[in-house]
Amino acid sequence: MFRVAKHLMKAFNTEAIEVSEADGIRSLHLGSVTVQSAMRIRDPNALELAYTRGMMCFLLFNAQVKKVLAIGLGGGSLPKYIHAYCPEVTTKVIEINTRIIQIARSQFHVPENDHRLEVIEGDGLQYLAEHSHDADVLLIDAFDSNGIPPDFCSQAFFDQCANVLKGDGLLAINLWGSDKNFDIYLQRIEHSFAGRVLILPTGKPGNIAVFGFNRAPADLRIASLRERAKLLEKSHKIEFLQFVERLTEHNHSTQNRIFLSSDKTINH
Repeated sequence: MFRVAKHLMKAFNTEAIEVSEADGIRSLHLGSVTVQSAMRIRDPNALELAYTRGMMCFLLFNAQVKKVLAIGLGGGSLPKYIHAYCPEVTTKVIEINTRIIQIARSQFHVPENDHRLEVIEGDGLQYLAEHSHDADVLLIDAFDSNGIPPDFCSQAFFDQCANVLKGDGLLAINLWGSDKNFDIYLQRIEHSFAGRVLILPTGKPGNIAVFGFNRAPADLRIASLRERAKLLEKSHKIEFLQFVERLTEHNHSTQNRIFLSSDKTINH
């Protein structure tokens, strides 16, 4: 999510929802000029915003992802990308706003439901409360015109995020690094996931992808992550190798491996 949308040229309005186009990029706004989602018109399945590519780093940690759950659709960048480039993965999206679903499909090329992608109109908070051990990966990108809604950053919410995931599942959530409450949100995620957390800044300053793990990843050796990144880059236009270096830089690490927040003994 960018803080400012530049060169707004034309808009599609429906109450607080706006779609703009500039320089071949179509953007979604929810009640402000802040870009909530962006799509390159000539390459609609690509991930235009760096933070969305960063959130795809769940593929670095789990090569066996089969089921993704997303709360909130927006322009549908991540579900659309997964549908196009991860044929082994099924994705379920819970979106409360009918207009968002309509605009995502009419303006952002989100495909109709099929056996691998299901967009459901419903309350994401209610879905989390009613389901347990339901997904391998949970994607949360819950910004609106006022930032993160309070219900999407409480301790109870993050506890439900952990509960909806399978035993080895992981949360990938987009946070804004300059948010005055960032440290509070991060501490809550660490509490819900027993300290099994990594952070991945994707801008200066800007979006930070936070990953919470129900179970520690099997291999956080830097050499292993680099090899995994090289393999993923053969089939994805995502800078996974750069993201591995950022993970190394912004989390506890040695020359050999990255450590989760929960690791008690770190040898530098």
